[in-house]
Amino acid sequence: MESNYAPRRLLRLVGRLAVCASLACAVSAFADSLDERNELIHHFVTDFKANPLVADCAAHGNFIASTSSAFDHVEFPPDSFDATHSAIEPWNDSFDEKKQRIKVDNVVTVEGQGMPKNGERDPTPLKFRCGYVGSQMLAFGWNDPVPPLRPRAEPHASRATKGKHGAKTKSTAGKSTATKSSATKSTSKSTKKTSKKH
Repeated sequence: MESNYAPRRLLRLVGRLAVCASLACAVSAFADSLDERNELIHHFVTDFKANPLVADCAAHGNFIASTSSAFDHVEFPPDSFDATHSAIEPWNDSFDEKKQRIKVDNVVTVEGQGMPKNGERDPTPLKFRCGYVGSQMLAFGWNDPVPPLRPRAEPHASRATKGKHGAKTKSTAGKSTATKSSATKSTSKSTKKTSKKH
């Protein structure tokens, strides 16, 4: 009996080690990207005299743009951090009217140049917008030139919806015309029957 349990224990141990190794890799990758982000913020603040919030927004924008299929990274020349190309605006409202309706105290904007992955085309002007409460970023947006993939919507009339008690019902679009045409048919049938009697 003991010999049957030994391979199972060994497999469990190997599985646990694999999970630990993958978690360690994920934590290491996160730490590396966090270190890179902190170094970039430090570079913007010390070398370009950027406001820390603007530098944070720019570093986050660089990270997000590098995950896009269009860009390798974002370059921020020194003038990206001047008053013409960056701003901190007191907001005290929701960040946007879409999915990020979270209330923020300040909205930071900063401009940069998206460097393409293939290097064949010119850099793309990018504008990043970040919402902050204190020094914590709670919302982010940018002029991503790659449109997000959206699922294809079905026509409204053929879509099945759940009713009040969870039963699926067909949409009522076109119901009134169907009712009118069946009423017309029944009226014409009764007219034919009465005319045959005479």
